[in-house]
Amino acid sequence: MPSACDSLIEDIEDMVSASDPTPQERQAARKSVVPRVRKRKEQLMNEELQTDSVLPGTQKIWVKTWGCSHNNSDGEYMAGQLAASGYKMTDDPSEAEVWLLNSCTVKNPAEDHFRNSIKKAQDQQKKVVLAGCVPQAQPRMDYLKGLSIIGVQQIDRVVEVVDEAVKGHSVRLLSQKKDGGKRLGGARLDLPKIRKNPLIEIISINTGCLNACTYCKTKHARGDLASYPIEELVERAIQSFQEGVCEIWLTSEDTGAYGRDIGTDLPTLLWRLVEVIPEGAMLRLGMTNPPYILEHLQEMAKILNHPRVYAFLHVPVQSASDSVLMDMKREYCVDDFRRVVDFLKQRVPGITIATDIICGFPGETETDFQETVELVRQYRFPSLFINQFYPRPGTPAAKMEQVAAHMKKQRTKELSQLFHSYNPYDHKIGERQHVLVTEDSFDTQYCVAHNKFYEQVLVPKGPQFKGKMIEVDIYEAGKHYLKGRPVDNSRPFTPSIAAPLQKGAVSGLTQEQAASLANGVHGPASLPSSSGLLIGSYSLDREQLKMLGVGLAVAAAVLAFIVEKLY
Repeated sequence: MPSACDSLIEDIEDMVSASDPTPQERQAARKSVVPRVRKRKEQLMNEELQTDSVLPGTQKIWVKTWGCSHNNSDGEYMAGQLAASGYKMTDDPSEAEVWLLNSCTVKNPAEDHFRNSIKKAQDQQKKVVLAGCVPQAQPRMDYLKGLSIIGVQQIDRVVEVVDEAVKGHSVRLLSQKKDGGKRLGGARLDLPKIRKNPLIEIISINTGCLNACTYCKTKHARGDLASYPIEELVERAIQSFQEGVCEIWLTSEDTGAYGRDIGTDLPTLLWRLVEVIPEGAMLRLGMTNPPYILEHLQEMAKILNHPRVYAFLHVPVQSASDSVLMDMKREYCVDDFRRVVDFLKQRVPGITIATDIICGFPGETETDFQETVELVRQYRFPSLFINQFYPRPGTPAAKMEQVAAHMKKQRTKELSQLFHSYNPYDHKIGERQHVLVTEDSFDTQYCVAHNKFYEQVLVPKGPQFKGKMIEVDIYEAGKHYLKGRPVDNSRPFTPSIAAPLQKGAVSGLTQEQAASLANGVHGPASLPSSSGLLIGSYSLDREQLKMLGVGLAVAAAVLAFIVEKLY
């Protein structure tokens, strides 16, 4: 019996039926056949590969930032990474192919400017990438549809987003950075950046806050408090001084709350920082709310008296009415604010206290407002930021009963008139002061310096003064400035331990990366390691993408060779 494996066909040729053509007939018929693959090959030779026609990394980019110093620091970091990856930064929006708009959500006018800039960019056929607090807090706004967004904690991935926007894609990165489930302060502090002023380094010490103010939209974007470790902040300061910086600004949504989430506090950080500040260089502390600074008044007074720390503190009061402060959920009363100011004025002679006031908050009565007026009259703040209340969408204050618009305008006007009725610096005329010169005035007629109390002092313009600590005699005082004349035979002192970077130069690069940029060589070698592409669950950096591209090109060439040989 034949097995199952036994073949019923003894030879493969037995499968050919009598009706099939003979091999000779098949050969003769082949001569009349035109191989179609030849035509396909010609098409491949004449067609371009169907890939993106725009090569990212070569375009000119204009960066526009609105808002606080924290936002400005973010803008500097984004510009630095883009420049390090090969993009060309420009101050002229008309010549830029990409607009990176870094927004502020504190007040309606700032968002209006942001929205108008988006429309202007679209009208001019610019590629648009959005950043900052507005899209982070409200990414589903109609006027943001279809646009690429880089979140406030994702600025280290700005190159990825811009690359995709240049190619016509829409990308949105809005997630929070976490480590083991714990929220981090944000992107790394050692990223490349382009300082707007090469002499000034802005360091964000934390992001978010512990409050829940009913009028604040920034909370929706920046979230709860997340502090950077002290060691990272000290390292960033050291790196800045090594790059010629002579002034550091510490910034955040509330510097006074620093460290509460990581088991430390602001004075501890400040004492560590003053250890690494070169002689003659200065540190400026950013805004702090009253509740948290109250716990550290003794230490803060000692720090603000330090010769390398400006005797300056920005403490927003917002209102002198306890009723209004309660509706704002500010978590302090006006007596707390007075205690902070009185203590520091006593322990830090000459200190400058800056503050903010909101006029026309919902429910504010005329009596409430007059209490605020009396506070300003009593303290005669030399620096006062007066803001008419604007209800921000999505905040509890927007749902409260609003003060009439004409009342808000009137109160804003009345408080502004009071502020401009006194000159806080008249008594300074005739003083001899040491000032640190860091920038040019807006009218370019003077150099701008600051004395120990962070009062603005205008001095004669000259390259010999920029970045120097000089001695001046004060001969004129205005509402917001002093004018100083350099003392004869007084030698300027250079606090910087290195030559500052050129304006527009990228900070934080290795020597190899800096040399590549200087020689006009851009691309993968000069990119931060965090730049790349996320495909599914695989992350490819620029070098890997380059290798992938080479591999695909080789594979295409081999395939073309095989096709040609086969046919």
